[in-house]
This record gives sequence, structure tokens and C-alpha cells, in this order.
Amino acid sequence: MTLTTVDEVEAAAARIRSTCVRTPLLELPDPALDAPLWIKAESLQRTGSFKLRGAANAVAVLDEDARRRGIVTYSAGNHGRALAHAARAAGVAVTVVMPDTAPPAKIRATEASGAVVMVRRPDDIMTHASLLADREDRTLVPPFDDPHVIAGQGTVGLEILDQLGEVGTVVVPVGGGGLLAGLAVSLKSLRPETRVIGVEPELAGDLAEGFALGRRATWSRELTTRTLADGLRAAAVGELTWEHITALVDDVLTVSEDAIVRAMRTLAYEARLVVEPSGAVATAAVQHHHRSLGRGPVVAIASGGNVDLEAFASLLRG
Repeated sequence: MTLTTVDEVEAAAARIRSTCVRTPLLELPDPALDAPLWIKAESLQRTGSFKLRGAANAVAVLDEDARRRGIVTYSAGNHGRALAHAARAAGVAVTVVMPDTAPPAKIRATEASGAVVMVRRPDDIMTHASLLADREDRTLVPPFDDPHVIAGQGTVGLEILDQLGEVGTVVVPVGGGGLLAGLAVSLKSLRPETRVIGVEPELAGDLAEGFALGRRATWSRELTTRTLADGLRAAAVGELTWEHITALVDDVLTVSEDAIVRAMRTLAYEARLVVEPSGAVATAAVQHHHRSLGRGPVVAIASGGNVDLEAFASLLRG
């Protein structure tokens, strides 16, 4: 498969400049590191997650005929909301197929962003979206396994390098692998010595297993739905994202559910950020695996903040 290039990431950055905001890079003192921990606060992105970057780029490259016919996707929440936002701004109709395990708040937010939402069993969302796209002659925009989505997500890496300059290690949450793939493209192309590390929940560790074995692994939904990190419950990374990850990523780590909750508390109390469980796994990895991260500065991606506030408060209280 053809890997995304840094030129494509830079082109995506130009396309999405008016749709996405440049998110802050926040310094978080961490006594376990030999340098400060930096948090890339994608939780403050419009629509509440990094997903808007890839979605906006995918919409921007549609031709006029595709825009007229409309688009379809499947999503656990953040991609669907992001695609709905980008599509509405472009005057494009969008349908999002979501799993019945998705948090109700994410379903409501996706509908509020202008999408028609269809709810199906988790194992059926991809198939149903594909059938709908074929039947209605609409463009399918996958949540991660798409070159335009990967290029859009890679713009996070361009911003980090511009904001910080010298970067030792970047730690990235992994569900389907689009963010990790895109970041690896931009970072390894422009600063090859930077270590790029993916992080999953232990309860959804398909990539960690596959990375160790040297082959793409798939876990059952019964396994992956055990994690609090609902945005990282993909049964496997995509085929295209897998090719990027095996070519460019240095390591993949996992973290426990307790570590995820501790990281959410750290981000809330120390950085004043509302971060969903999926967005806290990179910070959890820094806290738990700091000895294996290599030299600093270390950047952890806080990838999203779309969490029900009552659930968030409950987790903070313990």
C-alpha cells in the first residue's frame, strides 16, 4: 500500500485551516521525567477531538458530484460528530452509523451537528454504512483507514514541531490508528529521531499484540467493549494504518483502566482539562511507563474531551 507523505499532510493543513483550530501545547510538570511533560490539547479542538482534522480534509477533497450525493460513515462518536460538523459547513448531507454501545451524549452531539444517525450493533456498523453508501450512491468516509483522514490527523504533528521544536517522544492514543499513522508520517519525515509511541487500553490491546507478533491482530468486540475508553474499542487497526504503523512507529504500550482514570484526574487537576478516557491513555502511559519512553521532551496527545459530565465527575471522585 502507498503510505501518506508529509507533502499530503502539509496540503491537508492548508485545506483545514479555516475549519480547525490550532490547539495549545500545555506544560505539565512531571517529577518522574527528566523534562516537562507537554500535553497537546486536542480535547479543545472544535467538536472536542482531533477527529475534525481528518474529517475536514476528507470533505475538502470531495468533488462537486460527491458533495451533491452526500456522504456516509460509521463511528463510535467523535469521527461522526466531526464529519457532521465539517459536512454541514460545506453543505453536504451526512449519515452516521453508530454502535448501540456508544455513549448517549455522543449520539446526541452527532445529531446536533447535523447528521442523520442510525444505531446498530457494534459488529454491524461498518457493513451497514458500506451497504448504505452503495445503495444510495454516496461516498463512504471511514473513520481512520483512509489516506485523506490520515493526512488530516497528521497535522497534529506539524503543529507540535512548530510549537515545541525539539521533541524527544510523542505518545499517541490508538483505536483504529489514523492519528498514530498521521502523526508518525509528519514527525518521522521532519524529525526522524523523534520516538513515536502508540498507547491502547490493556482491555483493547489488539495493536500491541499485533505489533509484538509482527502481524495485524483482531480482537472480538466482547473483549474491546470492556474498556472505559469507548473511542478506542476498534477490533483492529485498519489495513492502511497498520502499514504506516509498522513502517514508522517505534513501540506500542498498554495501560490499565485504573491508570486511565488516574490520568484523567491528573489532566483535570493539573492542566484544567476535561479529557475523556480515550484521550487520557497517552498521559497514563507517560505516568506508568516513563522509564521506557526515552529522552525528553515528551508530548502526550489528549485526543478528545467528549465525555458525559456526570460520568466524568464520578470518575474524578472515584
